[in-house]
Formats: sequence, structure tokens, C-alpha cells
Amino acid sequence: MRRIALFLRFPIVVLLLLAMQGLHMPVVQGEGTGKLVYVIPIEDEVERGLEAFLRRTTREAAEAGADHIIFEINTPGGAVEAADHIGQIMREVRIPKTAYIRSRALSAGSYLALFADQIYMSPQATMGASGIISLDGNAADAKAQSYWREAMGSAAEAGGRERIYAEAMADASIDLPEYNAPAGEFLTLGPTKALEVGYSEGTVNDRTELLAVLGLEGAEVVEMEMKAAEGLARFLTSSLVVSILLSLAGIGLIVELYSPGFGVAGAIGILSLILFFYGHAVAGLAGFEVLVLLVVGIGLIIAETFVPGGILGGIGALAILGALFMAAENVFAMGMSILIALVSTIAVAVVLYRRIGLQKGFLRHIVLSDRETPDRGYVSVQDRRELVGLKGKTLTLLRPSGTGLFEGKRVDIVSEGSFIKSGQPVQIVEVRGARVVVRPIENEEV
Repeated sequence: MRRIALFLRFPIVVLLLLAMQGLHMPVVQGEGTGKLVYVIPIEDEVERGLEAFLRRTTREAAEAGADHIIFEINTPGGAVEAADHIGQIMREVRIPKTAYIRSRALSAGSYLALFADQIYMSPQATMGASGIISLDGNAADAKAQSYWREAMGSAAEAGGRERIYAEAMADASIDLPEYNAPAGEFLTLGPTKALEVGYSEGTVNDRTELLAVLGLEGAEVVEMEMKAAEGLARFLTSSLVVSILLSLAGIGLIVELYSPGFGVAGAIGILSLILFFYGHAVAGLAGFEVLVLLVVGIGLIIAETFVPGGILGGIGALAILGALFMAAENVFAMGMSILIALVSTIAVAVVLYRRIGLQKGFLRHIVLSDRETPDRGYVSVQDRRELVGLKGKTLTLLRPSGTGLFEGKRVDIVSEGSFIKSGQPVQIVEVRGARVVVRPIENEEV
């Protein structure tokens, strides 16, 4: 079981991050004319963890009476569903808002930029390339592509921009060769082209220059940073980490079954499940009902160990699966993560079974190990085929079973189906396991 120690590193690191929750605070850069500007970064992958951050920071900006919000964008894109939710948050913000694309606003990032009242770009920035792909790396189905194209176009139109360019970012069939996007290529705009088509109000080198252009020089700037809990939630809800956590949970449970008492493996398994649901709860993906379903599922599985039969354990497993899918941002992605965890768990279970068997740890309490051997007083059914052909007589009436006498020994016998009277001469014609079948002998004395 020494290999169990290898699982310790990941949970310990995560717990250290968890302990740092709340250490990050807004950074005030300066004061001036009385204007209040909130700077909110949109960085890395667009997912539901980012949604929780945007919801909190825009709410705080509104409560503080901010005069302007600058969304600093640098993202390669992400999940369409998360982009939808974040776009709704940005749409509902009633404070003047500017998107500043520092490096890239690709895919879902360009979609979010379109919800700003105005867009500025750094000299090296790009936006566009918003085609959506499935988890297997292939183009999404026609229904999803149609929806995304309409969403991009509507977002652009709502901001007073021509929708054709947003649609060309999402639909490679639109032919715009003058912008290096012929049919078959997604539209990507640099600062010059974006300014030309009205998707940018200008190019600035940094935030200071942007504030000057916006007439906010000397304003009090509050730079929002992600709290440790929000950063941890983003980390824990990524597809890769979800697969790792579920695999650790399954493997920890299997190893624990082979270990005496409750030990490190079981603790890692439980900790992995806790981290999974903690991250999804902070990201707003798992509510109280998910927690209740999880606890019920675990309770039923524990009850199965005391009341064997399979029903409680099966219901418990279904309850846990239901909780996992209820907490999922993407059901298909969650299904893939569960499949990976299942394969990993089965592989470890097979290895442990081959090396240890089923007589170790907790399994010894639920797996029958007693053997019915002759030295313990157990005797199997005797092979009595040597009786075939013997003649004797019935001692009792056969209806159709009874007792007969053969070579001075009493034998339990059965007729071929008919009644045979007591004292009737019979012959053993067949032995079927413990059944000795006889047939009457007419006109013969024994």
C-alpha cells in the first residue's frame, strides 16, 4: 500500500490553496477627480468558475457606485454555456463599461467583448476565431453552430455593430476575403481591421492611455482580483481536474476495501469528493439539493455493507451519479470524466484482485470465505452409480418415493412416476445424483 502515498501530493496542495481563501483584496491604484473605475480581468478559459467571479465583482462595483467598469480581456475562449451566463451578467450591468483586449479575445472571449459599450485593443491584440468545437476536437453539430452564430450576431447588433462580422467569426462559410477570411476560414480581426469595421473604438498601449482616452485620468482605480476560493473553484471545475478527482475518489474507495480499518486511501477518496463538490458549489453549479443527494447516496452505500443484497448499494450509486450530473456544467463532459474515473477504478481493482484476492481488509467481512470441506464435517453427495442393476423389493409404498431393501441395505428410492405397492420386487435402473430410480419386476421373487 506504499503507493497510496503518491496520491497525497494533489490533495495537500489543494488544501493549502483552500486555506488561502480570502487573502486577495481589491487593489486601489490611485485617486484623482472623484471618479471611480473598477477594472475586472477576464482571463484564461471561459468557464463557470469565471462566472462566479464576474457576478461578484460587477455586483461590488454597482454597490460601490462605480462610474465606469473596464473589462480587461485576455482569453482563448471556453464553454459556450458559461459564455452565455457571463454575457447575461455583463448585459445587466447598468454602469458604462469598456472592453480592453490586452492580447486576445478569441472564441467566447470575442462574444463577451461585444457586450461592452465600447472596445479598445492593444497594438498586438486580436479578436474573433469563434467557431465552436465539441469535446472530441471536431466541429460542433449544425444545431449548435446555428445557435452560436445567432448569439454572436445578436450581441454585435445589440451594441450597434454590424452583425455580419460577428457571424463571420463564428461561421466559416461566410466569405470575407478582404479581411483575410475567405470561405472556410473564421474571421479574426487585429486592431486596424477591427477599427475599420466598427468593432474597436481605438488602439491604446496600456491602461493608463486607455483611462486618458476615456477621460478618466486621475480617477480612483479599483483593480479586482480573484479570491483564492474563486481561483480554486476555477481550477477544480476544469474537465481535467474533475476527471482526476473522480478517479482518486474511486481508486481511494477500492484501495480502502483492501486495507484493514479506515486509512489514507479512504481519506483521499472522501477528500477528492469534497473538493469536487466544493469547487462546483463556489462556481454556482452545485446547490443544497446536490449535497443532500450526495449524502443520501453515500449513506445508502454504507448501509449496503450492513444489509447486503445490492438494492441499497445500487440506489446509492445512482444517487451519487445523479449528484455528479446535477453539478455538471456540461453533461457530456461530466459523462466523459465519470467514464475515465470508472476505467481507472476498474483497472486498479483488477490489479489488486490479482495480487491480493478478496480476503483482505474490509472485503473479508462481506465476502464468504468458509469452505465446506470433509475435515470440517461436510460431506458431498455420494456417487451411487454402482447401485444400477441391483434387484430388491420395496419396503414402503412408493408414491412415487419411498424405501427399498437391496442386498440387506435400506435405500431411499423413487419410481419412474407410477405408484408401486409395498413388497413389490424392483430393480434400480438409474441414479440421478441423490435420486435412485427403480422399476417394478413382474412375476419375480427376491
